[in-house]
Amino acid sequence: MPTRRLLLTLLAAAATSACTALPAHATGNLVDLQIVDRGRGDVLTTWRHRGTSWVAGRPGDRYALRLSNRSGGRVLVVLSVDGVNVVSGETASTGQTGYVLGPWGSAEITGWRKGWSEAAAFYFTALPDSYASRTGRPDNVGVIGVAVFREARPIRYDYPAAPPIARESGARDEARSAESERNAAKATAPAAAESSADSAYGGMAQQRIGTGHGQREWAPVGRTGFVRASNRPAQVAELRYDDVDNLVAMGVLPRPYYASYPYPQPRAFPDGFVADPPH
Repeated sequence: MPTRRLLLTLLAAAATSACTALPAHATGNLVDLQIVDRGRGDVLTTWRHRGTSWVAGRPGDRYALRLSNRSGGRVLVVLSVDGVNVVSGETASTGQTGYVLGPWGSAEITGWRKGWSEAAAFYFTALPDSYASRTGRPDNVGVIGVAVFREARPIRYDYPAAPPIARESGARDEARSAESERNAAKATAPAAAESSADSAYGGMAQQRIGTGHGQREWAPVGRTGFVRASNRPAQVAELRYDDVDNLVAMGVLPRPYYASYPYPQPRAFPDGFVADPPH
């Protein structure tokens, strides 16, 4: 299979039979994804409903994405929130930059990458205040996705304390391969990742919350190299989220699980790697 050369440029969801509470993560053959409430330190419960995994988010709460490598080799995780790459701020594609995890390693990604040592915190917020909506890309709000790649030629490294981030090089020489990868991603990615919020809800409701672009905080990362074993990801997975009211209305959560929460107001933030949303 073709390989792609990558270089790191940064320091590194009424309960019915169709609704089931699962262990609080999205299990994969290579990488597990968990959503952690940073205020309480709890892993949010994942609910399985009609083939989709859901998490209930509460507006205003900050969260982190915990990635756990279940393999004995290094993996590259291309991570997106609301259809936006969390490192570069680009509309998500499997050929983009991501985090590299060591064998059996784990890391908590706390926000949108702003530079070598800072990130803008993830937090649940009203749909219009989400970073994706504020940058004109609301179609996949409510979707957290991972595309995982194995390493072609594993090498022994001294791993930094935090996960490094991988970025492509030689884009001109590999343009044809990149286009092939994008087409493959469209064919293999879960249907919900390619659909709008309306279609994901089957006309029952519309997405109510997204992920905001919060205050900057210390989040250092490292630098390394990575060669993908294939242009196609070895694992593609996603978690969907929305507020409690909508999940109850959809039948994802039982009706007693009901609440309403105030929504925070939009805010403006300083410059960084992920471009600031418009005012």
